[in-house]
Amino acid sequence: MRLVSTVVDRTRASDRAYRTLLEEIQSGALAAGAVLAEVEQAARLGVSRTPLREALRRLAADGLVVQQSPRVTVVAGLDADDIRALFQIRRALEETSARLAAQRGDADAFAALAEEFQHVDLARAEGRDDYYALIARLDAELDAAVANDYLSSALRTVRTHLVRVRRMARDKPERLAASAGEHLLIARSLASRDADLAAHATHVHLHNALQSILESLDADAVSPRFTRSTTGD
Repeated sequence: MRLVSTVVDRTRASDRAYRTLLEEIQSGALAAGAVLAEVEQAARLGVSRTPLREALRRLAADGLVVQQSPRVTVVAGLDADDIRALFQIRRALEETSARLAAQRGDADAFAALAEEFQHVDLARAEGRDDYYALIARLDAELDAAVANDYLSSALRTVRTHLVRVRRMARDKPERLAASAGEHLLIARSLASRDADLAAHATHVHLHNALQSILESLDADAVSPRFTRSTTGD
């Protein structure tokens, strides 16, 4: 029983370390290139080195950190080329997901989401948080409709990186409003079971999202590793 308890405690410590480091990387508190020295991070997070190593291995598998030596890990960089590559994968996965969800999903559920997108109020202080939560609910409904664990797992990995990407774009109210309209069309096409339109609407949304992010990077005229805020894409 003592061995089982030790394993459980180590797993919990590893999960806690992973969640903390993940949030810090996604929020920018740990910037690209930041060194995650094993001894220092274990002490800072209040865990032993074994669960920390397990957490770092998970982050490495996510592509969020890079191992430089047996005891030194750094936060992975993210530049314009990385973002283009990420969107290539995102486009393939999300267009496929949209096409399948239109065929398999709950039309009423997508119709209800479309109604919410139509009336989203981005002018309110809480409007953006509500909007991001609505996008997350649409993603969850898409995943449930597709019912493909491999596809959902791949999308989760992409979405993990997208949190970092979204912070790299300037805060553009006009882009946020356009994004809401694009999501409305996606939800409506899913509700009407129009697989071709769902895939096309997703393609247009992702094209516009990528262009907006890349334009923000060019406008900032600084390294794309240094970030500002979110676009809602």
